Amino acid sequence: MGAGKKANIGLIASVFSEGTMFESTFKAIGKALPCYPAFYTGIVTGNRAILGISGVGKVNAAHTVTVLIEKFSPSCIINFGTGGTFPSSGLKVGDIAVAEKEVYADEGVLLKDGFHGIDLIGIPLFQKGRKKYFNEFPLDKPLIRKAVRAAQLITHYASPETVKKGTFLTVSACTGTKKRAGELERKFSPLCENMEGASIAHICCLYGIPFVEIRGVSNMVENRDKGKWDIKLAAENCQKAVLELLNIL
Repeated sequence: MGAGKKANIGLIASVFSEGTMFESTFKAIGKALPCYPAFYTGIVTGNRAILGISGVGKVNAAHTVTVLIEKFSPSCIINFGTGGTFPSSGLKVGDIAVAEKEVYADEGVLLKDGFHGIDLIGIPLFQKGRKKYFNEFPLDKPLIRKAVRAAQLITHYASPETVKKGTFLTVSACTGTKKRAGELERKFSPLCENMEGASIAHICCLYGIPFVEIRGVSNMVENRDKGKWDIKLAAENCQKAVLELLNIL
């Protein structure tokens, strides 16, 4: 974006508790249809931002980003919220993860030798030019660099050790056992797990919209124990990173 140039920036969170820092300055936009997701708008550093609250899961997220693109014509889209990180990632609760690529981690074929992606079936999710897309979607490299920089600029997160970029997995069933976490680590070498990101990356790829995803780590992906989680801290740190990113776009 050029200096002094105003643009619509799309923001998507799955639940409003992940976007509370926008509450005081953003205003609700009236729904054009009863089935529309909740949208809010506000001005951030001279740019108009549109925040969509999608609800949990791939279909809700895909619906929200489609409406956002069709109705508001954003110049780019930022998906943010909380997520689980894998033991091998080196991250801890409260740290920041930025996606380099998004992967549908449970759409494909499950055989005796393990999980195989949609490419085993031989039918891509879609084809754009000569490029066939199966389970993986790359995110926008310039936005990734800016997102990492924004997270590093946060006062309490100036050290690169607390901000990492890597592969994100999108799942329909959250991982709640060490066994399953290990299977996913061996298969994908992932950084973070969530329930929406790949579907947003999918739609953004279809439309050719630059996309980046930022998540605060709320828990480790292991045997499920909510007593070890800190969703509030993760959401707060993630929103600080998003606000800083909006400031430098």
